[in-house]
Amino acid sequence: MASIDYPAELPTPQRAGYAIQHASPFIRTEMSTGRARQRRAFTSVPSSVELQWLLTNAQAQIFEAWFAYDITDGADWFNLALTTPVGRLEFYECRFSEMYSGPALVGLDRWRYTAKVEIRKRPLLPKDWYLIGREFVLGADIIDQAMNREWPEA
Repeated sequence: MASIDYPAELPTPQRAGYAIQHASPFIRTEMSTGRARQRRAFTSVPSSVELQWLLTNAQAQIFEAWFAYDITDGADWFNLALTTPVGRLEFYECRFSEMYSGPALVGLDRWRYTAKVEIRKRPLLPKDWYLIGREFVLGADIIDQAMNREWPEA
């Protein structure tokens, strides 16, 4: 993990427009016969996500200073808690892929920032869980309820 963390004083990104996009892990070559060949291009598949923040005046000041001073105007990797299908608010190593948009005034006193952020490692279920633990993944809600609600207290 990167040594720089997203400031704990700032809110997590909003859900509006939140969608993770994965880079294609393969290369496709069209042949003159009409067929195509495909091969794996790389094993570490980067992903990106479009993020939005709605910040107060004070939070906007902290955000812009953190961007400029801590992550060298967005060039450095940092740790950010993101929601993915793998779990809720897990930390991922990220960096800005372009300069953020904003601040845009929203309402009387809020500022909206929008940015495209690269996630270094594609959020994936660990291979062992996929190979031998799929039934536990699919039944996680039931297991959680059994452990926390139905299990007798000791």
